Amino acid sequence: MVTIKDIAKVAGVSHTTVSRALNGNPLIKKDTRERIEKIAAELNYIPNFSAKSLVMKKSYTIGLFFSSIDQGTSASFLVDVIKGINHMLDENYSLTVHGIDSIKHLDSISPRRFDGILVMSQSDADNEFIYHVKRTRIPLVVLNRHLEDQGIMNVVADDRGGVREAIDYAIAQGHSKLAMIEGKAGFKSSAERKQGFLDSLLAHSLLPNPEYFAAGDYSIESGYRTMSSLLTLPAPPSLVFCANDDMAIGAMNACYAAGVPVPDGISLIGFDDIVFAQYTNPALTTVRRPITDISELGTKKLIELMLDPETRPEQSLVQTKFMIRRTVASC
Repeated sequence: MVTIKDIAKVAGVSHTTVSRALNGNPLIKKDTRERIEKIAAELNYIPNFSAKSLVMKKSYTIGLFFSSIDQGTSASFLVDVIKGINHMLDENYSLTVHGIDSIKHLDSISPRRFDGILVMSQSDADNEFIYHVKRTRIPLVVLNRHLEDQGIMNVVADDRGGVREAIDYAIAQGHSKLAMIEGKAGFKSSAERKQGFLDSLLAHSLLPNPEYFAAGDYSIESGYRTMSSLLTLPAPPSLVFCANDDMAIGAMNACYAAGVPVPDGISLIGFDDIVFAQYTNPALTTVRRPITDISELGTKKLIELMLDPETRPEQSLVQTKFMIRRTVASC
């Protein structure tokens, strides 16, 4: 295996100079650094990150924590999050993925294990974990859930405003019997999306119908199950808003199974704009929640904190976009 000393011998410099050059030390002249990097590449040098970690006192590991991996985190959501992080994360870093609900001992979360932590938070129940990380002084960015604490870097989407825009559109198309399949109970995103739904109804002087609110859990199965129940009501809704696209896809399949055409028999709106949304039949009208952008911006903020721990925390709001496709008919 090629070592730093081998590169130093070929380059005619000390192994300390090679080490500094490969770590991007600004004290090394540009032409010297580029020559050393070229030699390292020609020799197929592979860095020893264990040794590098000891020298630099870094783990070269970023922790990505979800409220839960098993519940409320769809495969498409997970892929979009990781895609955004990888757009920004240096190849020298490893990304590890965890569920907060599976952590048995908070003491295992320490600066020795993580150089930085991203929390894709869904629930207030995550606060114990978040404040433990804050106390350890590990650079931390919380994504997805609005925090009242101004002392924590926070990147969120305007879920509430995005849903209101979608329901305003539905009402403008003549819909007045509007139902909602809600997200997972206890998740902040569920509450924000429901509030956006209610904001639009109240702004148009429409009273919410308790029968039209169905409890989902963000899974395709819950979308199928709850839509099946809504279709059996004596006066079914004319439009159903689903708190995420996975449930909307499940709901669409329930309509198909019941022989109710979408959108001529019932209209549907989803939320997230996952990759499959534009390929459903008919293509799903939905609210694009730029989770990849949120994750990318959050990673950028985390890198800033890692480079300068005194960086002032701020909240960044990422706008949603309403995607009009073919699942909403005019009444």
